[in-house]
Amino acid sequence: MSKKIDFVKSLKDLSEADLKARIQEDELRLKKLEFAHAISPLENPMSIRGLRKDLARLKTELKQKQQAV
Repeated sequence: MSKKIDFVKSLKDLSEADLKARIQEDELRLKKLEFAHAISPLENPMSIRGLRKDLARLKTELKQKQQAV
């Protein structure tokens, strides 16, 4: 649980441009993980779920920053 809280707190310090770059980077990483999982099962398939949740947190923070402006 502490990892999630630290992740969310670290997002507060990022600018919109940094968030967009991080989202783009994580989306690419997610595509690669899903492709690798389709070819042969991953050792830890839960990493895909964790990455999707992190991506959703990033998008939420970006949306909040955009609405605040």
